[in-house]
Amino acid sequence: MILNCQNIQKSFLEVPVLKNVTFHMEDNEKVALVGINGAGKTTLLRIIVGQLSADEGLVTLSKDASFGYLAQNDTLNTDLTIYDELLSVKQHLIVLEQKIRTSEARMKHLDGAALSELMDQYSRLTHQFESEGGYQYQSEITGVLKGLGFAEEEFSKPVNTLSGGQKTRVALGRLLLQKPDLIILDEPTNHLDLNSIAWLETYLLNYKGAVLLVSHDRYFLDRVVTKVVELDQTKSTVFSGNYSDYIMKKEQLKIAAQNAWENQQRELKHQREVIEKLRSFNREKSIKRAESREKMLNRMEVLDKPMEAETDMQLTLEPAILSGRDVLHIENLSKSYGDLKLFDHFDYDLRRGEHVAIIGDNGTGKTTLLKILNGLEKADTGFFKLGTNVEIGYYDQEQQLLHPQKTLFEEISDEYPDMNNTRIRNVLAAFLFTGDDVFKQIRSLSGGEKGRLSLAKLMLSNANFIILDEPTNHLDIASKEILEDALNNYSGTLLYVSHDRYFINRTASGILELCGGRFHYYDGNYDYYLEKRIVPAEASDLKIEEAESQNKLDWKTQKEAQAKARKKENDLRKCEEKIASLEEAIHAIEEQMALPEIACSSLKLTELTKEQTALLKELDAQYLLWEELAE
Repeated sequence: MILNCQNIQKSFLEVPVLKNVTFHMEDNEKVALVGINGAGKTTLLRIIVGQLSADEGLVTLSKDASFGYLAQNDTLNTDLTIYDELLSVKQHLIVLEQKIRTSEARMKHLDGAALSELMDQYSRLTHQFESEGGYQYQSEITGVLKGLGFAEEEFSKPVNTLSGGQKTRVALGRLLLQKPDLIILDEPTNHLDLNSIAWLETYLLNYKGAVLLVSHDRYFLDRVVTKVVELDQTKSTVFSGNYSDYIMKKEQLKIAAQNAWENQQRELKHQREVIEKLRSFNREKSIKRAESREKMLNRMEVLDKPMEAETDMQLTLEPAILSGRDVLHIENLSKSYGDLKLFDHFDYDLRRGEHVAIIGDNGTGKTTLLKILNGLEKADTGFFKLGTNVEIGYYDQEQQLLHPQKTLFEEISDEYPDMNNTRIRNVLAAFLFTGDDVFKQIRSLSGGEKGRLSLAKLMLSNANFIILDEPTNHLDIASKEILEDALNNYSGTLLYVSHDRYFINRTASGILELCGGRFHYYDGNYDYYLEKRIVPAEASDLKIEEAESQNKLDWKTQKEAQAKARKKENDLRKCEEKIASLEEAIHAIEEQMALPEIACSSLKLTELTKEQTALLKELDAQYLLWEELAE
């Protein structure tokens, strides 16, 4: 066991946040902490890492175990470059390598016992360097940075010139390279694109230590965790399995609790009726029997009525008028910024009722396309046209049309005067605005809060073509599910950009992937896309095809792909053979150095050391090549 939390309690201004929270983590276990916004997840993490003290309870970390904690929006501010900041984590290896080089230089000037002693020290240093990954640390840093979405040309950028999201990614990379026994992450997928999230999933799945994380990314949780700790109304409940298992088991517990309460209520009613009947007999024995039953009834532990979900907190979204069958026609659309080409030769037709998600790496042009369709940007070439009776509703986190002087309540009620107060409050509550929050002025809201309010307004509109840019950002899981249900029941047309794979899986009927300046269409949800997606060897070789034949490779293409695969396998095999050969040669040199007749010859030792250094350098290059081939 690496972590044990026992009866943790915490209140703020006498308001309980956590009560008797208890769970434990085994070595190498991957655990998720879930709950609605404000349930106390971040508070619990801060207690675990010692940033907050619990009012009661005990947090126990395994003896000598190390942990690393990445909070939400945790950023670095340093004059170092991105690469050097991560390199600083490996400072002990750099120092060790310097000692090895110093030892090699001193060997030329020593002999006899002094040389023998230095050789022993040199052997220990090289063994330690190798066992701690000294020959791989540079490629490891490169792999982590690329995995988190940094291109090689960005490695030399100073950290203090980066955006907040980029700094958070650097902080995450630094933490991963530290390799603590327990990694604690609060919303680690924020600021990551789909490829980076997939890379992080694989990294954490293969991580030798334990991982405790908070995330609203349900697809990510499904892939990574094997245990879920739910915080609900200050209490904790532990579920084995991933997020989907948790949802299923939670529903089963909810049904069981409701059934148990109903059964007990029936039994209580029956017993009261029996007692009343016995008293009505008005005989000594019957009265005693009634009193006996009453005492038994008073000793019974009465179950609390299970809290029911508010059925009013559902959003309905329906177009005021029906659009034509052809909603959007795009022809030969292109867009570049200077030398940066985002996309070109884009042809596409969107039909009424389709729900299409646009996916791709950060900075590839997804949001730019949405802005072009809404008249906020101009295309370089090509054109698009809307169909008959098409009315657009647009959600753009950068262009929210809100009135700063109004309250949240006024913003909704003025736009929709026929809505009653209860309905307005329920809609705002669905997007995390409760109590007196609804009377805040909009100008006092954060960017994320303004985004949620804009989304709430859009969900109430009568548009028949809705365009959304990252609609699930700043929403907790419950609010995401409300939004998903509303969109799934929406009979209009939907086009959106999102990095939320669970959301895409639930709401998309088609996927448009933007990769290498070209769009590729997949007629299905995210799981279908993963199964059928094109993974090209080089982005420049990508060619867009008609949607009907998108995933059908002809015979020639298949043969070419097979030939490339065979060549890659052959190159990988040769690389592995070369690595084995180099390691044998290095081992042979080490054995020679250990011979007494060699140890006494500084000339021979110098020659062998030079040869060993060359072989180690070549081995390092082969390791890098192997990683590239194995990707």
